[in-house]
Amino acid sequence: MVREQGEFAKAAILEGLTQQMQEIAEASRRRTQLVASASAASGRVTVTVNADGVVIATRFGSDIDELSYEEIAKAVTSAAQQAAEQVRRQGQELLRPLRDKRAAMPRLSELFEGLPDLEATAPTVEPASLAPPKSRERLARLTEPAPDFRNAVDYEEWSSEQNDRGATSSGW
Repeated sequence: MVREQGEFAKAAILEGLTQQMQEIAEASRRRTQLVASASAASGRVTVTVNADGVVIATRFGSDIDELSYEEIAKAVTSAAQQAAEQVRRQGQELLRPLRDKRAAMPRLSELFEGLPDLEATAPTVEPASLAPPKSRERLARLTEPAPDFRNAVDYEEWSSEQNDRGATSSGW
């Protein structure tokens, strides 16, 4: 009876994982179709980006010649950044149901006694600067120390602590 319950639990977990993988694949496929456009310089410049924020189209209005080269360059950069932010938000919205489902699931550290909560100790990834090359902001970031991972646990140390715990302990 106990074995049957264990097999049923395994089958349910596998079914859940299979469904989750299918949902991730579908969301990934739908994400590749995302595009966003933004305009600048009173609509004289319009830039369209794909889901990765890569420019896929740039259009100039018929009155673009009223702008200087510097104004056109700034408008293209501004429109591209706005479009990239829009497509980033679209991607987040598309993936929200998957993130919500993931948040409702127990963490590995909750399932396995003694396992550290890796998500809580993982370093955060800062967004890349939108500042132009050689700008003060970009140069200032070069002198900042890189983030480090100070509360990592050595695997051998953690593993040896685990050997003396639970049903697999030699004291059983």
